Amino acid sequence: MTALIEQMAVNGLMAGLVYTLMALGFTLVFGIMRMVNFAHGELYMVGAFAVLALNGHLGLGYFPAVILATIITAIFGAAVERVLYRPFVGRELGGMIMSLAVAITLQALALIFFGPADQSVERPVTGTWRLHEAVVPLDRTLVAVCAVAALMAFHLFLRHTRLGLAMQAVAQDRDTASLMGVEAGSVYLRSFAIASALAGFAGALMAPVYTVAPTMGELPMLKAFVVVILGGLGSVPGAMLGGLLIGLSESVFATLFDTTLALIASFVIVLAVIVVKPNGLWGRAAR
Repeated sequence: MTALIEQMAVNGLMAGLVYTLMALGFTLVFGIMRMVNFAHGELYMVGAFAVLALNGHLGLGYFPAVILATIITAIFGAAVERVLYRPFVGRELGGMIMSLAVAITLQALALIFFGPADQSVERPVTGTWRLHEAVVPLDRTLVAVCAVAALMAFHLFLRHTRLGLAMQAVAQDRDTASLMGVEAGSVYLRSFAIASALAGFAGALMAPVYTVAPTMGELPMLKAFVVVILGGLGSVPGAMLGGLLIGLSESVFATLFDTTLALIASFVIVLAVIVVKPNGLWGRAAR
């Protein structure tokens, strides 16, 4: 029983870290731009396909490919924000419709250029190791370590850089931030690029763990949405807490029952939380 509990905890924490990476970018865009970006999962897909192209097709090493894929996704996200999303800032319905259009377009482009078949990226490490009584795959360990490093870097960035402080100021009150000399447009662009980089980094890390396909971003997007609703829309600490809670709950239900019930349990948990706390575990009341 102890071994089973430890295994569920390890699996849940590792999954939760990836969910948190996805959810951070999603909630960052909403918190600053007040826009629900339903194409966030497709940015995850862009990162995975970039690694597939760079590592699998061009022969670049896995780690340089991950870094370059993250940069490519950030630049691509910045271009999408400037050209397609910027006119819809403050118009939530219009922004949601545009994001759905972007998601469908990106899936179609991936289908055209890479085909419908699932493709694989070679795993940079193989094998397992033991954490007390839990068996931990080395590739998932690598993902977890990189995710923790990214989360720590993001936290330090928010707290100790001018841009990070400006992003928090715009998220709290855009008009007041503008009076203090913060240019909202520049913050939007950079925030969306960072959110895209987080999604692309998650996709690049997970590309060797799962297969790469045009529709691969749908489930991570769904889970990121669940996480941010649980933690509170626009709340970065809430996204971190929600990601870990959803990862642990899914691990428990998937191990004891099945994966379908685990997904249903995630929604049940969210429904139970928002009945008690409509703004989520760490969310702010709507302004």
